[in-house]
Parts: sequence; structure tokens; C-alpha cells
Amino acid sequence: MSLLDRLADAHIHAAAERGEFDNLEGAGKPLPRDAARDVPPELRAGYRLLKNAGYVPPEIEAWREIRDIDDLLRTAQTDGDPARRLQRRLRWLETRLRETRRGRALLADPHYASAVRERLTRKSHSQP
Repeated sequence: MSLLDRLADAHIHAAAERGEFDNLEGAGKPLPRDAARDVPPELRAGYRLLKNAGYVPPEIEAWREIRDIDDLLRTAQTDGDPARRLQRRLRWLETRLRETRRGRALLADPHYASAVRERLTRKSHSQP
């Protein structure tokens, strides 16, 4: 354990003895689930940094657009040229996503990719 770790532990123990952690909001309750729990461990720090900066990876934007187009095609019952344009856009997005998945680590991890798909699917079904 480094000097910095020991110093931090000493400050935490001293604060606990003074009662500074008593009656904190959420005391005794489980911690909220980590939003980055499905991100591969080696990518979590970068993921959090980008997320806090407001950056959304292009793959996630593509998944959102695919979900929106799927919803539109399913609910709007569009025929003709608008439907063909939407289906063409959908195929293009899916192809682009497959191509980027080969070279990018974020959605190349099958566990993380399925978690993203599940979360996006869950959101699309919960929206009015």
C-alpha cells in the first residue's frame, strides 16, 4: 500500500470516528447500479470520461437510429417511397455498424454489445 493510500485511509477512519459519515443521504441503502457495469473493464475509465463530456459513440447513435427506424416502420405502416427510403437507411446503418464493430473494441465485446442492444430495446418499448 502506497503512502498516499495509507494517508487516505487514515483520513477516512478519522472522519468516521468523528461521525462525519452518520446520517448521510442513502445511508444503509444499496449503492445504485453502475451505468458502466457492462462496459469491458479496460474501457470503463475512457467510457466514463467520454460520457461525462457528453460524447456519444457513433455506434450507440447508430443503434438509436436503427431502433427509431424500426419503431417507425412497425407503427406507421408506411408504404411506397417513404418506407423504401427508411428501409434503405436501415440497411445502410446496419452495414456501417457491422463494419465499425470489426475495428472498434467498444461494441466488439459481445457482452457489452448485447447489454447495449437490450437497454436500447427496453427504452424503445417503454416509450409511448
